[in-house]
Formats: sequence, structure tokens, C-alpha cells
Amino acid sequence: MRLLITRPQPDADELAADLTARGHACVIAPVLEILPCDADIDLSSVQALLVTSRNGVRALSAAIDRRDIPLLAVGPGSAKEAQAAGFSTLAAAGDVGALGALVRETLRPEAGRLLWITGKNVRGDLRADLRAAGYQVVRHVLYEARPVTVLPSEGVAALQGHEIDGALFFSPRTAQSFVRILTMAGLSDATQTVTAFCLSPAVAAALSGIRWNGMEIAGRTDRTALLDLVDQMDAQTRNTQ
Repeated sequence: MRLLITRPQPDADELAADLTARGHACVIAPVLEILPCDADIDLSSVQALLVTSRNGVRALSAAIDRRDIPLLAVGPGSAKEAQAAGFSTLAAAGDVGALGALVRETLRPEAGRLLWITGKNVRGDLRADLRAAGYQVVRHVLYEARPVTVLPSEGVAALQGHEIDGALFFSPRTAQSFVRILTMAGLSDATQTVTAFCLSPAVAAALSGIRWNGMEIAGRTDRTALLDLVDQMDAQTRNTQ
């Protein structure tokens, strides 16, 4: 398959490398760019760090030198990123609800504050959930995922030429931004021959504003499940040709 990668950098390059190793061709066309925010972090009385994205891990790693505070990550991808950065890490099952459950299972409210590292826009109210359970949670915004205004020229040309078989989407915000960019550019018909590979039903819903050849939704909200889905659909397509 020839696939369109919509993730921001550096995740786009890493995803393209993994898909290329699986035998696919990739065109990188990020629809969000990651920009840093305030890095003045108060770590006093913090018993644990909570992160809900790989970008949060990267921003945190750049902002603090300490690695002695345990880190709880939303899923395996962000946990792997945190471990590589030197944090002692526990991984939840891939969503904010699972991260909240992991906190309640492993941490005591009276042991200290929880510092939740986020981007400017978040999905799910982790802070309210944990505060209701007696935890003191402080949210610190360390980055902003800002939508781009146009797709890279290579991505536009590939879509216009109907050279893309599938496009991968990992978040509703990425999906919404993609739909907006294509609609504003008059390219909303360019996806009629493209299959959208979505990490969740919420992502698929955000793509409903334009026409697709088909939509496929991963069975689990993790990166490996989505890549496996691409492989499965590619194999089915080959078997029917």
C-alpha cells in the first residue's frame, strides 16, 4: 500500500520507517505541528508524573533533569518513550480512563501531588476523575499541537493523482484538521479512493465530513493494532486481485 502519514514530527518519520519495514510506501503530510510552551515546572511534593502522549514525554524530558519521580503513562507507546528518556515508568492500557484506574491502583492520595503533563488541547477529564477520588492533581501545559494551514506539496500531489491507498489517523483532532485542510483547498473529493485507518471510533467520526473509499477502525487503541490492521487490509486486497 501507499500510505499517507498525517502525524506530527517526529512521530511521522518513525511511523513511516515502521510501515516501510512492513513493505508499504509512505508519503508524510503532517497536519499538526508541535510547539513548546511554558517549561517552569514545580516538582515540590510531587509523588508521580502523569503523561497522556508521547509529545508530553518529550516536552517533559526537555524541561526537567530529574528522573527519580515515577511516571505513569497512558499507553505502551508513551511508556516506551519515557523509559528511553530515563524515567521509571508504568503503562496503562491506552486511554485516559485506564490511566486513572492505574493511578488509583498504585498511588495513595495522601502521598503527594500528581503532576499531569499535557498539551494545550486534551481529551478526557483526568484531573476531575482523580480529584473525585481524593487526589491532588495539577495540570501543566508543556506543548501545543497547532494545525497547519496547508498540506505539504507531495501529499497534495499524491492525493490529486489518486496515488494514495490509505491514510492513518491517530486522534480526532488530527482527523478534524485533515478534513478542514482538504475542504478549504477544494480537495474533499480526493479521498474517494482512499481507505481511512482510524485508531478509534471517535477518530472515524471526525473524518465523516468527506467521502472515503472505506473506513477501518483498530480493535485496540494502540499503535501496533493500527499497523496490523493496515497489513490485514493490504493482504485482503492482494488476495482479491
